Amino acid sequence: MMKKRSLSFYLLAAFFGLFVLFLYGPMITIFILSLQGPDGTLTFPVRSFGFYWLGQVFQEQRVGNFVEPFKRSLVLGGLVTALVASMAISAAMAFRQRFRGATILFYLSIASLIVPSILVSLGLGVMFQVMEWPTRWYSSGLGAHLTWTLPIAFLIMLGIFNRFNPSYEEAARDLGASDAKTFLEIVLPLIAPSLIGVSLLTFTLSYDEFTRTSLVSGQYNTLPLEIFGMTTNVTSPALYALGTLTTLFSFSLIIVAYVLYRRLSKQRLSE
Repeated sequence: MMKKRSLSFYLLAAFFGLFVLFLYGPMITIFILSLQGPDGTLTFPVRSFGFYWLGQVFQEQRVGNFVEPFKRSLVLGGLVTALVASMAISAAMAFRQRFRGATILFYLSIASLIVPSILVSLGLGVMFQVMEWPTRWYSSGLGAHLTWTLPIAFLIMLGIFNRFNPSYEEAARDLGASDAKTFLEIVLPLIAPSLIGVSLLTFTLSYDEFTRTSLVSGQYNTLPLEIFGMTTNVTSPALYALGTLTTLFSFSLIIVAYVLYRRLSKQRLSE
């Protein structure tokens, strides 16, 4: 016989259901409103279903467009991911050994996480102005994204290396392997699944970043800035369609990363 559920179970289940609705309700709403015909509007009820506005995303909008900002965000996210992955690994490996000033350097490395994002953007903008450097999405914008993504990736990599067994490296060195060969053939393959997760997180944080880029992007906007600028000009479901496509793009990245993670994990276990 099934055990009778207590009242607290149903209350907690209802609370969890409301939480899921609050979390995914806006996303589902955007999906529905993006699948409308040419007569679609920004609010319910849905007049007709179709894929018209999904195609309009790739067309010139009333003010600006979405394609070029998407390319900039994609390139910027790729640059940030490559830099952060290499820098976070190097920093985490350095902190495996105790050295003078390590504590101070550690807190300085993560200090930007507690500074309000808009102040970081303002500070970078002022610094570039004082140095008489032009602000660009690929220079000052890149620096703004690094202040956010690098400390997070660094903290994650510290946790990864804290669980790493150094006996693998010692065995490789005993067999005559150099430090570079030990890292490339022993350390890197072992941390590769975790590194994929860190890279995916880094790319996502950079791709969606708005506040830290708002004052230092220069003449050309990234995708979040372009969306924000169009909210007062583009009064069509094209904005919802863009949200649907970018969400599908993000889920695609997650699926690809998960497949790579599973393959690398199986390969590591087989070896």
